[in-house]
Amino acid sequence: MLRTPSALKTLRGSLIDALGACALLAGSLTLAASPAASAAAPTAAPAAATPLPTAAYTKISDWGSGFQAQYVITNPMSVPLNTWSLQFSLPATEKITSMWGGTDTASGTTHTVAAQSYDTTIAAGSSITVGFDASYSGTYADPSTCKLNSDPCDGSADVQAPSAPTGLTALSTTSSAASLSWTGSTDNVSVAGYNVYSGSAIVATSPGTAATVTGLAPSTSYSFTVRAYDEAGNLSAPSAAVSATTLPNTGGGHLPGLAAPFVDIGAWPTPNLTQIAETTGLRQYSLGFIVNGTAACTPSWFNAYAMNAGFEQSDIASLRGIGGDVKPSFGGEAGTELAQSCTDVPSLTAAYQSAITAYNLTQIDFDIEGSAVADPASIDRRSQAIAALQRTAAAAGKPLTVTLTLPILPSGLTSDGLSVVQSAVKYGAKITLVNGMAMDFGDIEAPNPNGQMGTYAIDSAKSLFNQLTPLYPALTAAQVWNMVGVTPMIGQNDDSSEVFYQADMQQLLTFARQQHLGELAFWDVTRDGNACTGSLSKCTDITQTPYEFSKMIAPYQG
Repeated sequence: MLRTPSALKTLRGSLIDALGACALLAGSLTLAASPAASAAAPTAAPAAATPLPTAAYTKISDWGSGFQAQYVITNPMSVPLNTWSLQFSLPATEKITSMWGGTDTASGTTHTVAAQSYDTTIAAGSSITVGFDASYSGTYADPSTCKLNSDPCDGSADVQAPSAPTGLTALSTTSSAASLSWTGSTDNVSVAGYNVYSGSAIVATSPGTAATVTGLAPSTSYSFTVRAYDEAGNLSAPSAAVSATTLPNTGGGHLPGLAAPFVDIGAWPTPNLTQIAETTGLRQYSLGFIVNGTAACTPSWFNAYAMNAGFEQSDIASLRGIGGDVKPSFGGEAGTELAQSCTDVPSLTAAYQSAITAYNLTQIDFDIEGSAVADPASIDRRSQAIAALQRTAAAAGKPLTVTLTLPILPSGLTSDGLSVVQSAVKYGAKITLVNGMAMDFGDIEAPNPNGQMGTYAIDSAKSLFNQLTPLYPALTAAQVWNMVGVTPMIGQNDDSSEVFYQADMQQLLTFARQQHLGELAFWDVTRDGNACTGSLSKCTDITQTPYEFSKMIAPYQG
């Protein structure tokens, strides 16, 4: 699990007033509300005017029997104009003899100029020029009836609505929320975002092709549709409806499981969590990794960004805005885990707390492997620090769940890994879930692994259940299963004979649903999104579509 430097990115917002039903703010990602609360749509102020593309005509020269002219097409929007088509009419006495900057098709006196194949996009704030020579007889006259992408060339109006979204799907539900995805719309100018409806009420908005509707009632069926809107506020026809039924309220019983795959947040370019969520339907991520920085007992993201540097803050805030969240993981294969650098419990507790405070965290993970999993002194310091963190959170009335990610074999945790859990029990650290890294088993533990990696991952979960049961005697079998998580390495593992295919994930997913495992994860989302062949830090080295594994487990609810 290699980490590389990364950079922050920005995420563009949008403006829209959807037929007076709901006002959105620039830069917002999702506005989620209960359909019951939104049944009476509030009165909204008109949307801010959005500048539209223009095509300005100029005659450059005239030599009595002919002339040269041009149209300058300008995109004043904050987003690219991904395609364009210019249409105008010339008098019957004028004939175009040559053109550059576009491809002309004439029908009588009407000319339609299309973008050339290598120059279809006009960047935000940029212009292109379409020029032509023409002959004429009699008196020269300017072109007429100019349209750019079917709108007036002066940018005065955009009256063409986007196409209707298609493929609306309910990815997953909880007792109070439903996650949806759909296939995007097209528009003559630019699709700015999407409104999600329950009946006539807008219950969520999104700039991408996924959204989470919150505030729903348990055990209730809802019907949703989606409509696209463009930069000028035109609203598409609605998509076909999809139904989603929320889960029962567990009322404090075993918690529903979730999908929270790892993201190598140190990958380059830095993964955009919000965009991945909109693409895949995933809402939870385990982020790798926070390790000791350049100074002793100082937390940093992969030894590059201190906790006060603001790394990924805006993206995490955006993700939370659409109902998602992150679970940063301390440790990992590379770097030094803080418990090995901080020499006493108070300083270690303060180091962990600085990350919790900086990112307003309600969940954290500890990925303990390598030398850290065989270091009893640091293991005990960590357990005591976790217990102290949880006491502090409880005193402040805030939740703080803690998970452990540990190496595992089909036969279960190693003795070192098991000692990490035993230490947590000894010092009163409340562990919500133990996540087994079901990968790189080796030939002795996993002989002839081809086609069996799903089975071996399931064996590791069963073994982990058997190891946790005596450590938590007050829990029921269902509650112990809810403490079990599994994290395979998708695609090619570091062990060349081990490959975790889509069929293996489907097998594991079926088992997880049967036993109500607390978490399904994998290493890692960046590799899944790349769907490439090459370095295992970037690629899965198997045939797959982008984010295929992510989309497979995104609906998981235990």
